[in-house]
Amino acid sequence: MAKTATKVSKKAPAKKAAAPKAAAKAKTAKAPAKAATKKASAKTAVKKTAKSSAATSSPILTLRHIAERLSELHEVPKRQANEMMGQVIEIIAKSLKKGDKIRLAGLGILQVRKRAARMGRNPQTGEPVKIKASKKIAFRAAKDLKDSI
Repeated sequence: MAKTATKVSKKAPAKKAAAPKAAAKAKTAKAPAKAATKKASAKTAVKKTAKSSAATSSPILTLRHIAERLSELHEVPKRQANEMMGQVIEIIAKSLKKGDKIRLAGLGILQVRKRAARMGRNPQTGEPVKIKASKKIAFRAAKDLKDSI
């Protein structure tokens, strides 16, 4: 019994070593055909996930999802709802560029905060590095939102 077990273990690595060489030859000869099938399978996978995510609620809520819900609630075409959402985003962006605070009742406050120049450290070398002054967008959630979550 022990002799047959050793013979099997000797044959298995030989097959594994031969398989990559054959696969490499097949890849070079059929690379364009395989690439096309990979793209086709990726597209079908995306379509399948899109259908399954439409059936169940997605963990990520996008602007498109919000626009679709608004179009259903207000009986407006989806295209018009998408345009309205895009315009809302543009208005918010322009206001933030000016330096305005944006207060959305029940949601929170968006504002631009200035970060002063400071000294930091390169984590690889530990060498001190100057970090330039910058601006960032800050969001402060409303109390109602915090309590509801």
